[in-house]
Amino acid sequence: MKALLALTFLCSCTLQGTAQQEDYDIASFIPPKSWKKQIAGNNIYYSHIDNKTQSWCMIGVYKSTTSTGTVDADFNSEWELLIAKEYQVTAGPQKEIPTQSRGWSFLSAGGKAIFNGTDMTVVLKVASGYNTCMSFVVKTNNVSQYLKTIEAFDNSITLKQPDASINTTPAVTTGNFKFLSTNWNDQWITYARESWAEVVKSNLKVLVHYPNKNADAYHSVLRDGLINAWNILVAPRYSNIRNMEIKPIQSFESIAFCEADATEKATGKQVHVVLFKKHYSNGNGRYLEFITNGKAAYEQEFGAYHNDEFGWDKPASMQYRNKFAVAAGDLAGKWNASDYASLTYYYVNSGGFAGATATSISHEFIFMGNGSYQSDQAGASGVVGNQKFSRQVYKGKFTVNNWNMQLTNRFQGQTEKFDCYFEAVKGGRILIMTDNTGTVYSLVKL
Repeated sequence: MKALLALTFLCSCTLQGTAQQEDYDIASFIPPKSWKKQIAGNNIYYSHIDNKTQSWCMIGVYKSTTSTGTVDADFNSEWELLIAKEYQVTAGPQKEIPTQSRGWSFLSAGGKAIFNGTDMTVVLKVASGYNTCMSFVVKTNNVSQYLKTIEAFDNSITLKQPDASINTTPAVTTGNFKFLSTNWNDQWITYARESWAEVVKSNLKVLVHYPNKNADAYHSVLRDGLINAWNILVAPRYSNIRNMEIKPIQSFESIAFCEADATEKATGKQVHVVLFKKHYSNGNGRYLEFITNGKAAYEQEFGAYHNDEFGWDKPASMQYRNKFAVAAGDLAGKWNASDYASLTYYYVNSGGFAGATATSISHEFIFMGNGSYQSDQAGASGVVGNQKFSRQVYKGKFTVNNWNMQLTNRFQGQTEKFDCYFEAVKGGRILIMTDNTGTVYSLVKL
């Protein structure tokens, strides 16, 4: 029983031969030789009966399902569904300590149950990771007789995983765009996810959180705002949070810094988490979540915490890794941006209203599938009630080469060049265009 419970369905071991290898769902394995194979519904079973000793064994491989978020929760759900509801459990489950390998968390447990009126040993092994759960079940009335065969099967198993092995979240992209990742010259890679841009290198991961109304809400006390952001953006995805330190730095461009050790719910992995934000004066700061194997790994890459408002350029610059190249096919449709500013005046002596000035600007770009475009830029400025209006409409052709764009027939018929990229946000992307004068257009698709 102890030996059986110690079985580990590793996802990184060497296959012992390839001729008999089978693929099923996200798993590859070598089934026991000469065992009977049976397909029932979405599952595969391999079984053997020894008529001389009246012993038997069955190995079940169950189709993967969506993970509930943690290996413990996945195990409890699978045990109830595959074991408890099917048999009369008389002992267990006796759980082993969870293990991790290549982004997967594994949890096994054994127990005793009644099958056809006789005792049997049952072991459930659950693999959880990448928003996926897969189960393996061993049932036998003679552990010692079948142990070697079970071990051989166990050692042949491999599990597929996403291309970016460090990713432990669903590979959700923010729309149907050509470029779903960005490879940087210093080995970092950025992926667009549902709630953040994920920047990875080796065992380092940085989540550039998208704007979040509740997490980004203003707090007059910097510490209160940081705790609020931690509770919304970070805490729900971790358990056993410990060694937590909250140490923001109040300044002209304040630094929000909070760190802790925790357990990732999705993988069971022990990690060090830093929540960081530089509050830029223009309001463009983003919350960054650094996930490393330990505090030392974070400090080696980004530097140790210091109680000074300066010297935070390396971690702060990671927010600018939320960039993706632009393809012509991504642009089809209408893109818009608008800005508004106003000033209100009052008389010093009486406090009475003395008038107001306002400026509003609207930029609209329409890109067609045939390579043509139309832009409409309108503005109004001056004293409210007596404002002056302006408008420029251009039509021409456009070309895009990943990070650059050219528009023909602009001012005085000239071709205008822009730097361009996409910034991922929840539900889509923002098109950033910068002309040669440094004017930046942040456009959203209508």
